[in-house]
Amino acid sequence: MKILILNEHEVEQMLTMPECIRVMEEALADLARGKVTNPLRNVIRAEGATGFLGLMPSYRGDYGLKEVCVFPGNPARGLDTHLGAVLLHSGDTGELKAVINASAITAIRTAAVSAVATKLLARQDAHVLAILGAGVQAKSHLEAIPVVRKIDEVRIFSRGQEKAKKLATGNRQLATSAEQAIRGADIIVTATSAKEPVIKREWIKPGAHINAVGSSVKTTRELDSETVKAASLFVDRRESTLNESGDYLMSGVGPDHIRAELGEILIGKAKGRTSKDEVTLFKSLGLAIEDLASAQFLFGEAKRLGTGTWVEF
Repeated sequence: MKILILNEHEVEQMLTMPECIRVMEEALADLARGKVTNPLRNVIRAEGATGFLGLMPSYRGDYGLKEVCVFPGNPARGLDTHLGAVLLHSGDTGELKAVINASAITAIRTAAVSAVATKLLARQDAHVLAILGAGVQAKSHLEAIPVVRKIDEVRIFSRGQEKAKKLATGNRQLATSAEQAIRGADIIVTATSAKEPVIKREWIKPGAHINAVGSSVKTTRELDSETVKAASLFVDRRESTLNESGDYLMSGVGPDHIRAELGEILIGKAKGRTSKDEVTLFKSLGLAIEDLASAQFLFGEAKRLGTGTWVEF
């Protein structure tokens, strides 16, 4: 049996942002239609370890498993915080079909889902983008959001201003504070490693759209409670939000505050924005089906193009 190995560069070459946005729309729509099995992620934390291991299984025709180690201190070593692999297994035989770099998939598919949310929820005249953070996700969101909205102005703020300076080119401005970046922005992306809120409700203009990306565990959050309470809340998956999202769990709102999943909007089961002045919020947690859908697409592309490394296993 031969399996496909795809490295980071190969994933980045084949999984372009416009293509990934399309793949994510299809995956989220299938989730809403009940065509996907997507259990909650399992996190393994070892006493004394500086990072943790996350296991994210799913099924959609094939079985997929993302195994990823998350080490927050890695950027200081010149490494990504998320390191691991996406394993693709045949849904017919269970044979292992592919081992694919998880860091590249995670970076691209996360921003692509935010682009889907922005496409569905942001005002059509949104043109000012604010990004908090200057890491991998900040970079990928700078690529993703302009695919779905014409962005005339970008404001970037990060506690690590040296990293932010490298992103501030062309129409991208370096903000001196989170408040300066956010005030007047039409689209806001929070892609930080913060444990406490980095934005306040009073900074956010009427009609703004927020993609909250940085926190994916129940013990940290990027948004203050007032922002979550005031916003129309949309999620990638209800079950994940109720169990894993610190932004949701620490805000004091209940399940009824969740307006819809993105997939429900995509299939016409729910509505998105209903007025020009409402603040819309997409809380991103990242789903295993997003990794599986990316792996299925990449496997097909690699076979079509003759790309990647095929090895006996």
